Amino acid sequence: MDPTNDAAAPAQHPAPPPELDERAVQVLDLERRWWRYAGAKEDAVRESLGLSATQYYQVLNTVIDSPAALAHDPVLVQRLRRMRDSRVRGRAAGPARA
Repeated sequence: MDPTNDAAAPAQHPAPPPELDERAVQVLDLERRWWRYAGAKEDAVRESLGLSATQYYQVLNTVIDSPAALAHDPVLVQRLRRMRDSRVRGRAAGPARA
């Protein structure tokens, strides 16, 4: 090994993931604690974020695909991804036949 080549090469450090915006943090926080609310999850979404259920799930799916969300709360994001993947697989399988 030639030590001069190692010294000439700049150190490669991965860039930190981009920061989550305030709405993304609020969505993740709601997902983490929504079961504490009395009533339906959609009511909690409407009260705390001012979003319809459809808008909320669109935002949530975008958020959990981001590297910043994974860095922010890896356990929650991985759980949400697994749940989403499971639902997608279930829809792709179609209705069960008897």
